[in-house]
Amino acid sequence: MHSTDAAAHPRYDALLAEWCDLLVRCRVRAADPAGPDQPAEGGGPDPRPYGEELLGRWAEPQRRYHTLDHLVAVLSRATELTAYAADPDTVALAAWFHDVVYRPDRSENEERSAALAERALREAGVGEARVAEVARLVRLTLTHDPAEGDRDGEVLCDADLAVLAGDPAEYAAYAAAVREEYGFVPDEDFRAGRADILRRLLALPRLFRTPYGHDRWEDVARRNLGTELELLEA
Repeated sequence: MHSTDAAAHPRYDALLAEWCDLLVRCRVRAADPAGPDQPAEGGGPDPRPYGEELLGRWAEPQRRYHTLDHLVAVLSRATELTAYAADPDTVALAAWFHDVVYRPDRSENEERSAALAERALREAGVGEARVAEVARLVRLTLTHDPAEGDRDGEVLCDADLAVLAGDPAEYAAYAAAVREEYGFVPDEDFRAGRADILRRLLALPRLFRTPYGHDRWEDVARRNLGTELELLEA
């Protein structure tokens, strides 16, 4: 953890407060095994250390794009898309965990992030059904291809991909930050790998599954992806 780096972020205190409120809302108290989960009524572990651990992970030094700013952006976009979510709080928990484990030289980041969510949320008092759904949503960000009718998956994936619809300067900064994260990869190998990712995204029938995301972001994102792909292949 690099909690000192995290605490220097201008939104650190607000994010920590947001996390604490979210976790308290999502906890359950012991209930009849045959009955539904019940909202928590006080008690449970202090949510603050969990939030500090998460924020510290998001501030690790190997990150250039998958940073606290990315977490802020995804949480903000998920809020923007709240009307389309079946369970906005579960989407928010998944946003907090979706890149919490991030090593650019590893391929199992989503799986490790999901596993961490399962361990931490169970320990923190979140009900088993919600824990399983958070983990499922985190794993879904590997493909960004939710099934038809998966409302929470659609919201999380749209929020995560919204960066693709930035203006030219914002998109260039995003692409440059991704390249920095993979600074250990030779240029030729990076271009080939990145081009494969862009082609996979462009091959999706829809990048954005919510009506809001599709209407506002789809065309711009496809134009940005196509431009980057042309530059990589030049």
